[in-house]
Amino acid sequence: MTSNEMNATGIVNAVVVPHPPLIVPAVGRGQEAQITPTTVAYEKAARFVVDAKPDTVIVLSPHATMYGDYFHISPGAEASGDLRQFGAGQVRLRVTYDQELARHIGDAADRTGFPAGTQGERAPALDHATMVPLYFLNEAARGTLPFKLLRVGLSGLSYAMHYGLGQMMADAVAALGRRACVVASGDLSHYLQPSGPYGFRKEGPVYDQKVMDILGRAAFDELLALPEDLCEQAGECGQRSFVIMAGCLDGRAVQAQALSYQDVTGVGYGVCLFTPGARDDARQFLKKQEGNT
Repeated sequence: MTSNEMNATGIVNAVVVPHPPLIVPAVGRGQEAQITPTTVAYEKAARFVVDAKPDTVIVLSPHATMYGDYFHISPGAEASGDLRQFGAGQVRLRVTYDQELARHIGDAADRTGFPAGTQGERAPALDHATMVPLYFLNEAARGTLPFKLLRVGLSGLSYAMHYGLGQMMADAVAALGRRACVVASGDLSHYLQPSGPYGFRKEGPVYDQKVMDILGRAAFDELLALPEDLCEQAGECGQRSFVIMAGCLDGRAVQAQALSYQDVTGVGYGVCLFTPGARDDARQFLKKQEGNT
């Protein structure tokens, strides 16, 4: 990393990662070997984030507190979690939250009437869609998480609103002079194998192929345009995480790299890296979408 890159602030990179508890050895107990390519890619993604030396990591979690009409940002000074519900209570982590960033986003949301903030916490413990990425980040950082965390839940609102939240968060990060990385936690389709835990639907492979292609090209306009009925029938849980992440990178050139994809468990696991570059007004995708309506 160059000195200029080290001095840059704002969103400095982003990753898409899955969150199967199985991938943590204390949970998998050998079964994680079936998704070794995902593990290898995950380790690379974690180093990608840690090596960027962020002040804050923003985790977008489908399993954090979620409302139909509101984006919940976890409040408070800190939080902890473990994987006891998956038989590995010894896997525990504690994080410090970036309260100033959470407050800044909440204030901006209040000023503009945007439905986001720290109200309505229902599940303060770190959920597994947060814990699994943090496990890999902790390993990459050799046992000490060298950054604060912002944990953000999804909502039942439109993709456009999720993208808008990403834009708002990126503006807040820049206004505070933070270096931040975005971790979009999300599995792909849950209907990929007849022998899998959820069975098979034809929409599952279709969705996964489309999303991995879109992410590999950073074609976030196409991500916004994916039919919601396809996403629903595919049984995905990461689409809205990915859209928020895309919003965080709005209006910037983006170098994308799809590292891995697996469907051997019947659930799709994709790992991708994103490096934002210079301003590129042609990539203001929400503005373009609104201009076409």
